[in-house]
Amino acid sequence: MPFEELRDRILALTEGETDEIALMATVACELHHADDRFDWTGFYRVTEPGLLKIGPYQGGHGCLTIPFERGVCGAAARSGTTQIVADVDAFPGHIACAASTRSELVIPLRNGTGEVFAVLDLDSDQPGAFDERDAARLEQLLTTVFSRRNLFTES
Repeated sequence: MPFEELRDRILALTEGETDEIALMATVACELHHADDRFDWTGFYRVTEPGLLKIGPYQGGHGCLTIPFERGVCGAAARSGTTQIVADVDAFPGHIACAASTRSELVIPLRNGTGEVFAVLDLDSDQPGAFDERDAARLEQLLTTVFSRRNLFTES
């Protein structure tokens, strides 16, 4: 599905929704089923300082918890910056939640005070599956979806 169609579909489905978990579940589902590169698609939520817990997702089992000090998701949460990893085996501290994961894109979400409250994690069974264009498009989409609830601040 072309990204513009996917974006419009997600925006229509989430219009007026204010529940954070409902938004995450809808975004994860729509993204996951729209692109063959996405092997695992979901959110990890900050549930206490320095700790991410699994949120709504599509795909096989994910890690239940991820400390900020570990993995690509932890790096995104800790630094507050999007992580594009072409080869997860070359990423220091990568956590192998699924043996099939070859590349990863993780985008942090910020609340109204600028604090990271969750990350969107996209895993692919293909090496080098994600690029800057993917990141920019998804960052903008997430900003739009979550700013409707004042959960996300624009960079």
